[in-house]
Amino acid sequence: MSSEGAPPDPREAAGERNLEFEVGDAEDGRRLDLIASERLPEISRSEATRWVEAGFILLDERARRPGHRCRTGQRVRIAAPGDGRTPVFGAPGENDPLSPEPVPLAVIHEDPWLVVIDKPAGLVVHPGPGHRNGTLANGLIHRYPEIARVGAPGRPGLVHRLDRGTSGVLVAARTEPARLRLAEAFAERQVEKQYLALAMGRFGERRRIDEPIGRDPKHGQRYRCRGRHAREAETEAWPLEELPLTTFVGIRLHTGRTHQARVHLAHAGHPIAGDVMYGPGAPRRGGGQAGAALRRLERPALHAAEIAFTHPGNGNRVRFSAPLAEDLERTLAALRSATA
Repeated sequence: MSSEGAPPDPREAAGERNLEFEVGDAEDGRRLDLIASERLPEISRSEATRWVEAGFILLDERARRPGHRCRTGQRVRIAAPGDGRTPVFGAPGENDPLSPEPVPLAVIHEDPWLVVIDKPAGLVVHPGPGHRNGTLANGLIHRYPEIARVGAPGRPGLVHRLDRGTSGVLVAARTEPARLRLAEAFAERQVEKQYLALAMGRFGERRRIDEPIGRDPKHGQRYRCRGRHAREAETEAWPLEELPLTTFVGIRLHTGRTHQARVHLAHAGHPIAGDVMYGPGAPRRGGGQAGAALRRLERPALHAAEIAFTHPGNGNRVRFSAPLAEDLERTLAALRSATA
């Protein structure tokens, strides 16, 4: 879409949405995603939310969260590639329709509106480069065929995600109205997300890490505090148990950025054990039994323990939890025995 009075942009004819405008008096104090959806009436508010989260909608040339309140005179720039409705995410073919596959799913809860899964470490949530099949999304549409029609074809029913190496609780919507309500709850920070992790070193006191996160310009798959197109991110973490070489910590994510817990704990000087992308993962040598236990970790020691939100069907506040994964339980037991 081109600005009023300007000649058509050739990129728009090819499907790319381009628009720049100034926030008007009537829009002062309104949410960024709501303003964008009103200026682009062919997309819904939930789609505008996804565009903001993907960095296709900037305010004064900065990425913001969808619920950011805009002020009169600020400049909004929309530049989203795609078919006019859905921007292109990830690799080519990533959003193509999926094939149902009998991927084993540990179901914590299911009802007509949603399903809650205990995701094992190692299971990819949705298709991406090198992971076209065998994902949790393939398993979802095999067990719940109706989910194939909910949301983007490559991410059916998904309203959030967990890294491949992270275990724990994950929610998917079974209807489009449920997906829209859950997506709005995530955007409005109405979803409580609590994690458990093994952090390297002595963690000390409870702390709040409030640092924007963006892509690391030197490493394509990594993120960093104040990286490229950094977006607001807030994490709360506290010690639960001191162990040899590590601290067992609780984590609450107040935002949902990619790799947020891993990036923020590494930034605080306490990378997650087993996380070789953002820290050493474990001592290279030595450390006795504790060091040996940490070197046996095959993934970041991070577990999504609990999630709470307003149920999209009945409006009740619901809470779901997943027990600590077996590999992390074994590591904890080894560290506790090494204490003696």
